[in-house]
Amino acid sequence: MADSGGVVLFDGTCGFCERSVKFIARRDPAGYFRFGASQSPQGVALLAQYGLTREALKSLILIEDGQVFVRSTASLRIARRLTSPWNLAAALLHVPLPLRDAAYRGVAAVRRHLAGKSNACEVPPPELRKRMI
Repeated sequence: MADSGGVVLFDGTCGFCERSVKFIARRDPAGYFRFGASQSPQGVALLAQYGLTREALKSLILIEDGQVFVRSTASLRIARRLTSPWNLAAALLHVPLPLRDAAYRGVAAVRRHLAGKSNACEVPPPELRKRMI
């Protein structure tokens, strides 16, 4: 499933995460990324292919080129494929991983306060719906 581009798995109950998916989709005109909630049956099955569970990762997850990336690495690898100027954030991949992931965990700790819970009843727009796994 992840062979024809990257798959971004996100927390489907997090408003910040859902807004992030919309942000990514708008800045990915080539449609490289597909999206799915990590707790959906498809997300759980995809993670199981890699011997992983959502509970073990508790992070934004990128599956790309047969590899799983999490936290800041996932975010920055996603950014490198987005339109300018967002792709410039990929330069932060050169920052040591412990520092990047500390910043990621800081944002993750307050994400629900920033954006609230997800509106699970909201139907994604058609251009995003066709990119969901």
